[in-house]
Amino acid sequence: MLDSENPLIVPLNIIFEDEHLIAINKPAGMLVHRGERNHLAAPIALQSLRDHLGHHVYPVHRLDKMTSGVLLFAKHSDSASLIAQQWKEQETDKTYLAVVRGYMPDELHLDYAMSPPIDKLKKNPKKKPPQTAITDFECLDRIELPIEIDKYPQSRYSLVKVLPKTGRKHQIRRHLKHLSHPIIGDTRYGKGKHTQYFRDHMEVDRMLLHARSLVFQHPYSQQTITLQAEVDDCWQKLLKKFNWLIPDQL
Repeated sequence: MLDSENPLIVPLNIIFEDEHLIAINKPAGMLVHRGERNHLAAPIALQSLRDHLGHHVYPVHRLDKMTSGVLLFAKHSDSASLIAQQWKEQETDKTYLAVVRGYMPDELHLDYAMSPPIDKLKKNPKKKPPQTAITDFECLDRIELPIEIDKYPQSRYSLVKVLPKTGRKHQIRRHLKHLSHPIIGDTRYGKGKHTQYFRDHMEVDRMLLHARSLVFQHPYSQQTITLQAEVDDCWQKLLKKFNWLIPDQL
């Protein structure tokens, strides 16, 4: 989580930069752009990068406010247009890490169409038709704690590798809710009692979803670019407590 005295001014963890693109390891709690809600109370990646570079930047993709990890920007509009077109024509490999409630299967492929989330703050919001949404899951580790949080005498959790094949809004969070394995710390789609327990007893004050890596073809050099973002202290403490390891290839 962000803990700057001024929450709108934070240091940037830049993990890649060349003349066309720049990527950061976005912390949980940072918005991508000013148009998102609650912008006055949270730092904004686009503005922070603009101030750092001294010119405008263009977000290539999005991450939810409480999701951390790899976030890519284009340094000029031509780069943004080129990479946007390129990503429409070929698959981009995105890998996420999540801590979820329950024991996940070793592997799972989910093809479950979803309508875009309804914006309840809009006047007379309308539900839109479902869109194709595909996600692959791989369970990396599991743990059972001898504590009763919900209705069972023990509580089970899983460390999960997530590979979204489409990019719908809140896709990973909603797919995991659909599977009855909601993400710990997800206040919209998760289980409040488990989120509260992790906050009170595990020092987890964020949603445990992290954009671990992004692999794509550079729009100018055509080279394969692999970007990786390390997990923050909150993640590291929990991994150590549960004796979980993130595989080297992730």
